[in-house]
Amino acid sequence: MYLIRNLPGPLLIFFGALSLSFGGLIVKSFEGATLWQILFWRSFFFTLTVLFFLIISYKKQTFKSFYNSGLPGFFGGIILSFGFCGYVFAMYNTTVANTNFIISLQILFLAIFGYFFLKEKINLITLTSIILAITGVLLMVGNSLSPGELSGNLAAFTMPITFAILIMIVRKYPLVDMIPAQFVAGISSCLIGFLLSTKIMISPHDIFLGFLAGFFQIGFGFIFITIGARTTPSATVGVIMLSESVLGPLWAFLFVSEKPSMFALVGGAIILSAVLLQFYSLLSKNNKSVSH
Repeated sequence: MYLIRNLPGPLLIFFGALSLSFGGLIVKSFEGATLWQILFWRSFFFTLTVLFFLIISYKKQTFKSFYNSGLPGFFGGIILSFGFCGYVFAMYNTTVANTNFIISLQILFLAIFGYFFLKEKINLITLTSIILAITGVLLMVGNSLSPGELSGNLAAFTMPITFAILIMIVRKYPLVDMIPAQFVAGISSCLIGFLLSTKIMISPHDIFLGFLAGFFQIGFGFIFITIGARTTPSATVGVIMLSESVLGPLWAFLFVSEKPSMFALVGGAIILSAVLLQFYSLLSKNNKSVSH
């Protein structure tokens, strides 16, 4: 755990985005579970993963970590739980590509919220990356939305908004460990899934997929992102997180034959260019720091 906390923030953000990118593939691979059953089991294993991480990190101080996170942690957890619900609903009712592309709009909310609430400046390279990313998103979403998928598409918007709010809280209170907020989010979304499900038990195959989603996909994903965001500017977090929007549809295409359109492929290439440009900016900045 000490090693994870000492990795560069941008690298942790990328690892988190990589983990999250498998979400659509996992949700599409469930055999018979309903939307709310998927939400319950995904959240259940996610909660256990976060609790395990907290116990290893804090040992006897685990309960105190919740107290130390205070209202920022509690509020952040509740907000994130709505994002978890919206994500599963979107993946269940629309395509992986549409969901990921809409989620990538978080870069807009991160840059705007960061500018107004944290007074974070946006340099020319990051601004160029944002413009490129927005162009890619508009190209893909503008040519892939359909009325029949409206509810799923609208639900997908909860993710970029709630994610941006969570990152704002993390950046506003960098000394507060927000991992306990992940536990609050898991418990909240687990409760929502339980209350809305007619029954909880599903097939062993689907329970295993719930484990993969909770432990690997969002468990490691959000732990990496929450830690990395403490030392990474909001706009940079947004640009790096766009890699999830490229990789998610790729996994769905390779493993469940969900083929993205030509517009999606072109838009994805533009988004990837934005991510690479931001990485170049970070590398240049690091090299200058070392030389001085």
